[in-house]
Amino acid sequence: MVIDANMYWFPEELFGDREALDRFIAEAPRVYGTNVYLKKGEGPTQIVVEKPEGFPSLNYAEGDYRLETMLADMDEAGVDRAILKVPGCNEWMSLEMCRRFNDGMAAYAEASGGRMVPLAVVPATGGPRVDAEIDRCLDELGFAGVQLCAHYGTRYLDDGLFAPLFEKLDEKGATVYVHHVPIPVDASSLLDYNNLRRSYGRCVDQTTAVGRELFSDFFARYPHLRLVHSMLGGGIFAIAEMLLPKPSRRKDAVQRFETDGGELAKRLREHLFFEMSHAQPWGKDALECAVKVLGADHIIWGTSYPVRKEWLLDGPAFVRSLALSDEDKELMLAGNAKRLYRLD
Repeated sequence: MVIDANMYWFPEELFGDREALDRFIAEAPRVYGTNVYLKKGEGPTQIVVEKPEGFPSLNYAEGDYRLETMLADMDEAGVDRAILKVPGCNEWMSLEMCRRFNDGMAAYAEASGGRMVPLAVVPATGGPRVDAEIDRCLDELGFAGVQLCAHYGTRYLDDGLFAPLFEKLDEKGATVYVHHVPIPVDASSLLDYNNLRRSYGRCVDQTTAVGRELFSDFFARYPHLRLVHSMLGGGIFAIAEMLLPKPSRRKDAVQRFETDGGELAKRLREHLFFEMSHAQPWGKDALECAVKVLGADHIIWGTSYPVRKEWLLDGPAFVRSLALSDEDKELMLAGNAKRLYRLD
């Protein structure tokens, strides 16, 4: 079995429903520099998200999210099942808009014959109405978990503002997928260059999010949570040893770093997992290193489809080409997603 653990979904009908589209665009928090607009002209109609204004970060293209096309591409890639996610805009959507998106994903899941399994989107501030939507999605609609963003405004997930939401998710024992935000909170030096902003910026956001979860009391407060971070946690494998230094074997006059007596590594091992957000851009050497550092049982294959179709269509073959055991490849291509998202 092969599972794409990161397939994007967006409601196609929004492009043709002007009233709903206007409502969606109006919810964008312009006061925080997020600008959303409809773009028509050459090529497909797009909903473009700029963050900050003038710097495109997300593009939803009409026709990219048709069920028959998505299923056909899954067939061509040899992908059996897909985890559906909303790409980014859930950072600021109202509960009413989240419900509309959740209903749309549920309809796709039913029409796919179970090949698609969604993750619920909800506002991060929580509360009784949000709790009810989580219960509806997980218990009634059969969703596999909940999707959040790495930060909201200037606050990362360890902030006490989100405690009501995480208390509910911890009670449910839910797997939570944490998607990168287009740019990290501190991003001014990254804005001018597109690839630096759109690729490296996402990695900075994820590494910051993972680090804050590790070093705070986040998992002491929510001991039943499992978080799956996109973009391999921003490439966290490259600096994991640096972030979790062992006590010095030499006597230093000044202790400049917080050393790990085992608790931080335990949090990393028990609570944090990492989705590739497409394999090919990392390259074989980096992916093999990630497995060596983090373990194949902590890494999940995903594609960010339909951002680039080759990431889906050629992705399974790329993972199978890695110099890893067949068991490790199976874990990344299906086993880990089945376990974390409780797929039959």
